[in-house]
Amino acid sequence: MKIAVIGTGYVGLVSGTCLAELGHHVICIDQNKTKISGLQNGEVPIYEPGLAELLLSNINAQRLEFSTNLKEAVQDAEAVFIAVGTPSGEDGQADLSYVSGVANELGNALNDFTVVVTKSTVPVGTNRTVEKIIRKTNPLLDFEMVSNPEFLKEGAAIKDFMQPDRVVYGVTSDRAAHVMERIYQPLVERGYVVQRTNLETAELIKYASNAFLATKITFINQMAALCERVGADVQQLAIGMGSDSRIGDKFLSAGPGYGGSCFPKDTIAIARTGQQYAEPQSIVEAVISANDSVKNRMVDKVLELCDGRVSGKRIAVLGATFKADTDDMRDAPSLTILPRLIELGAEVCVYDPQGRKYGEALMPKVEWQTTPYEAAKGTDALIILTEWREFRDLDLQRLAGVMAHPLMADLRNLFTEDEVLSAGFLAFTGIGVSKALANEPIIKNLQRSA
Repeated sequence: MKIAVIGTGYVGLVSGTCLAELGHHVICIDQNKTKISGLQNGEVPIYEPGLAELLLSNINAQRLEFSTNLKEAVQDAEAVFIAVGTPSGEDGQADLSYVSGVANELGNALNDFTVVVTKSTVPVGTNRTVEKIIRKTNPLLDFEMVSNPEFLKEGAAIKDFMQPDRVVYGVTSDRAAHVMERIYQPLVERGYVVQRTNLETAELIKYASNAFLATKITFINQMAALCERVGADVQQLAIGMGSDSRIGDKFLSAGPGYGGSCFPKDTIAIARTGQQYAEPQSIVEAVISANDSVKNRMVDKVLELCDGRVSGKRIAVLGATFKADTDDMRDAPSLTILPRLIELGAEVCVYDPQGRKYGEALMPKVEWQTTPYEAAKGTDALIILTEWREFRDLDLQRLAGVMAHPLMADLRNLFTEDEVLSAGFLAFTGIGVSKALANEPIIKNLQRSA
């Protein structure tokens, strides 16, 4: 099939490349001439493991090409995917200006029957609106709308597309469904689940999924705080919870709060949708507030490690991206935690395998280094903020040796207190672990009752 993908951001580029890998002829479209020129030469503008190799392979196989000319590129396409950005607007609702702009262009560009597929994450009702925009521009155009949300985890996006937990598409007719069946037939033949719904259900599945995962992350982070108070171990608690098949063990790793391009904006968007339709999503609203509190709690943990003050101290930070295996800095916990430490008088030095590209502009007062050991040199404390694999292999003894005052706040629980202290660190704090005498208050209460 001939497929056009409008937008070469994270979703558009991964989706277009993977659709080509499924055997379709795909042309990806973007207004950014510099980006398209680079892509035509096999240069990938984002960091995603495996993407550069897959993209180059499909370019060489002549299944994947790039263009800045939307009208020319969508000619003869059986399906056109809209994969442009939908950032949060000032009111928290998704900004659909890019989607609307593409809809106007498509009304003037399409001729023969085409399925217009919304891949961007959009609020309920957006596909109906896009359809109205296109019909207003070209009332006689023969086309169908489809909602086909993406479920791509940054750092594992290729696997998520090629080996999906599910593919969801919402349609209003069998004709549109037939086109989607042909697009995803290679995945159906491999046994992957494809679910057909109406437009509104498909739109909401994406938001509901992300809101639920954000809730799960926030829940375990609040449990971590409680564990520290009562003397429990959040990692053991997560194992105990996750062993229940009804709960599952994914997204139960305590840390400094969720971030990235999806969870922050999608939780806010679904909360706004609930308000719009007079069905408040109080659980999601509480999650948004609690996640902000988690980030602030990380600052308090660092302060506690440093005897209550960081003013005049030099602090090393390992990791700035919101998670490992990505260069994405959007809503990363570091963007809250590091500026707060700087406001409190700390000098902050950072190493991240991929974060510097965007991090320098976002945090201009931060000093960047090229290795973990250079970042740690002469510092008074060290924070692990992102769970990059290379951090698990750090030489802790060497790390402690280059620091002026070897103190560690491991906000991803990569290490245990014993291994850190035995390597020469003087103090350690993790997430959700405490040596406090947990039962003391309960015992006292029991004694009083007796």
